[in-house]
Parts: sequence; structure tokens; C-alpha cells
Amino acid sequence: MWTGFKRIVRSGFVGFWRNTFVSLASIFVMTVALFVIGSTMLLGQLLEVSLDNIKNKVDINVYFVTEASDDDINSLKTSLESLSEVESVALTTREEALQQFKDRHVEDEPTIQALEELGENPLGASLAVRAGNTSQYQGISDFLDEQQTGEGAQNSVIYRVNYLDNKESIEKLTSIIDAVDSSSFIVMIVLVAVSILITFNTLRLAIYTSREEISVMRLVGASNTFIRGPFMLQGVMYGLVSGVIAILILYPIVLWLGPKTATFFQYNLFDYFVSDFVSMFAVIVGTGIALGLVSSIMAVSRYLRV
Repeated sequence: MWTGFKRIVRSGFVGFWRNTFVSLASIFVMTVALFVIGSTMLLGQLLEVSLDNIKNKVDINVYFVTEASDDDINSLKTSLESLSEVESVALTTREEALQQFKDRHVEDEPTIQALEELGENPLGASLAVRAGNTSQYQGISDFLDEQQTGEGAQNSVIYRVNYLDNKESIEKLTSIIDAVDSSSFIVMIVLVAVSILITFNTLRLAIYTSREEISVMRLVGASNTFIRGPFMLQGVMYGLVSGVIAILILYPIVLWLGPKTATFFQYNLFDYFVSDFVSMFAVIVGTGIALGLVSSIMAVSRYLRV
């Protein structure tokens, strides 16, 4: 059994090097596909971080009238926190709102002077409501509309809800997230299909060029595994070599892009590449091996009738 395995491995390597041009063509196409897959992963991470930063700045603010009691404010805060759509609710008290206003206008002497002449705090408390997903803000807004217009103790304490002010930005962000997810999935599917097709045709050509050798092997009683094994090994080798080359190409590109992404996106892509190198290597090389193996199995089953 061990002797047969060694012969299969040796035959696979011999076939790989004997069909050098065909092997290089397959490796080139698969390398391009794996490179694009790796680039898509990095771009997806960069977009995810950027979108998360934007999402963290998007929320719904609920402003209360100055007469609103702490009990009414806390009651609405508790009701919001109980909603499945809500990720967090941050309370800004009247005193905190006043201090923040003073901090923003610290150099605006007329505004500070007018505020002091009032002799009282004109600002009400507010709640900053953040959803788990941008598509969930509409549901939160509907709930607040019910609280604001419906019957009950809370319908008079809400002064204003700024969802309509942020609605356009929230909808644009939601559409961007959906578009990125859809396009990334489509690109992945297309590249996987192209890689399988190219490797499939490459191995089909390898089988055709070895047809006389295969006929002799059949005549001397070689087993199905011994005939099929070398071609399947070649497919795995195509994927392995392509994956390693794709990683080697990505490294200097990400090294160059790292400082630029850190400046523009506040996220160093090279640091992510290094910290997550093992999983990225496993995904790219593993995908290459899987594509090569699947393609070889398809080619062997289709064109090697033994």
C-alpha cells in the first residue's frame, strides 16, 4: 500500500513537471482568482471597519421637554432597551447637555453671556438610541411615534425625535452595506466557477496527452486508484502553488497600502494582514487546494473512464 502511494505521488509530480506549460497556465489563472479572493477579503474587512465607524455615528436622538421628570425619562429608556432592535440607549441629563453646550461655545462670549442671563437651564434631557442594524431604525422610529402621539403618560414628555433628519443618511448607509455584501458574494461565485472551469480543462488536456500511457496502464492491470491518483494530486498541487503565490503577491501590496489605509480609514490593513495571517493563509491556500481537488475529481470522472 505504501509503495503504491509513493508511486502515485511520484507520478503526480512527474505529470506536473512534464506538462509545464499547461501547469503554468492553470496556476496563473488560479493565482489570479485566489489573488482577487484575497483582495476581496481585505477590501471587505476595510469596508466593514469603515461602515462600523459610520454606523457608530448614526443614531436616533430623542429630546425631552424641560419639564420631563426623571421617572418618565427612565421609563421610556427602559422601554427602548427592551426592544430587540435596540443595541444601546445612552442618556444625557439636562446638566450634562448644558455642560456640553458650554464646552462647544466656550469661545462664543455672547452666547455664554446670554445663557447666564437666562438664569436657568433651557435644555432638556435626551436619549441616543443605537440599533443593532441600520435597517432597524425605522421600527424604532415607529415605536417612538406611538409613544409620542399615543395615549399615556409619556406622550407629552417627548419634544422631538430626529429620525427624519438622519433618515436619508441611514438609508444610504443601509444600501451601501447591502450592495457590498451582494457584490462580494457574486464576485466570489464567479471566481470559483472560473477557477474550476480552467483547472477542469487543464486536467482534461493532461489526461488527453497521457492517453497512450493510460492505455498501457490498463493493459498491465493498474488499479483505478493508481490511474486516477496522479491527476488528482496535480489538481491539489495547482491549488497549493497558486495559493502560496497569491499570498506572496498580496504581502508587498498590503505592506505598501497599510500606512495609507491607516491615514485615510484610521485602520492599518497591513496590521490586520499580519495579525490574521494564519487564517487568511488557510482560507486562500485551502480554497486553492479545494478548487484544484474538485476540478480534478470532475475531470477524472468525466474523461477518465476506468
